[in-house]
Amino acid sequence: MQEQGFSSGVKAGASIAIGYFPVALTFGLLAKTTGLSLIEATAMSIFVFAGAAQYISLSLITAGVLPVLIVVNTFIVNIRHFLMTAALNEKMEPDARWKKALYAFGITDETFTVLATQPGVKVRTSFAAGVIIISYGSWVGFTSLGHLIGASLPAFLQASMSIALYAMFVGLLVPSMKGNRKVVSLALIAALFNSMFYFTGWLSTGWAIMVSTLASAIFIEMISRKGVAA
Repeated sequence: MQEQGFSSGVKAGASIAIGYFPVALTFGLLAKTTGLSLIEATAMSIFVFAGAAQYISLSLITAGVLPVLIVVNTFIVNIRHFLMTAALNEKMEPDARWKKALYAFGITDETFTVLATQPGVKVRTSFAAGVIIISYGSWVGFTSLGHLIGASLPAFLQASMSIALYAMFVGLLVPSMKGNRKVVSLALIAALFNSMFYFTGWLSTGWAIMVSTLASAIFIEMISRKGVAA
């Protein structure tokens, strides 16, 4: 049986920590150009620890969206974490609730994949701690480093970094669209809804994104269920 101690978890999470390097570094750079201070950018990574939600937050902050709408939008983006942690609870060894709460905070798409695919009946809490701590440390540390690098960039380069935010979203979306018609349809319909709200001025930016996301998801799910029923 494979060893599942803390050190083994650190080794298993090392690849995640390396993978977080460019993403967290870019987030720190963009946070600087958005106007967040070093403390604010680092605090976001410390308390949120969710890449997609943090990038979306930057775009909404730039657009001047109300804080409550930023919270609601990021909640919708991260709602999948309820399913991931519920599924992982069956895989983990029995332990105190406070310990489960701690490692549940550290569940991301990457850490979930590493933990859920471990061989054996149950995954030890110490192993999960190793995976999460090295991943979390990498994300927070490289966020701070990215912000410090951004502070030393010339003003014109800092201004041009805002384009990288949209490039990052495209980079996240395109791989998931390959060979998946449902994702393509979801992205297109959400874009259509958001464009309608933008050009008509019916909703503000924050509300438009939230309603477009929910409406497109509900629409695609209804179409999918009708197709299965037929």
